[in-house]
Amino acid sequence: MIAETVCSAVSAAGLGIAVVTAYRKRYLAAVRIAAYSLVPIGLVMTGVVEWLADTAFSPTAWAGFGVLGVAWVLFMTTRAVERRRGGTRKERRAAAREAGRPDAVAPAASAPSLRQGTRPAARPEPASRGGDDDFSDIEAILKKHGI
Repeated sequence: MIAETVCSAVSAAGLGIAVVTAYRKRYLAAVRIAAYSLVPIGLVMTGVVEWLADTAFSPTAWAGFGVLGVAWVLFMTTRAVERRRGGTRKERRAAAREAGRPDAVAPAASAPSLRQGTRPAARPEPASRGGDDDFSDIEAILKKHGI
């Protein structure tokens, strides 16, 4: 009852300000003020103000908002934990199935690591051939920087 009276008074005051603004020949601003001032009375007429007043003073409604808040916190916590673990349940199950296979390979593994016995071990090159190439790169970088 008090909320409806306050909204009606705010609307009446807003319409009064709109009339004064229109008297000063600022019609666009007067129409905008009138539009804003009609919103509170419209909310009273639709019943939104009564619903808000009933909700604000209802312990059951506040308990419901509390339950919704707890649900939101739990949901966000599980999302954060899921992101830290690296995926959804479906992705973790697929990874566990892949880990159980004997021929499983890491995603960044190269082809030779798939089969260990098919290729002979790589032999290191003699130091005399490969050593000059390594130092030429370093010398080029040093020359580039003037060192």
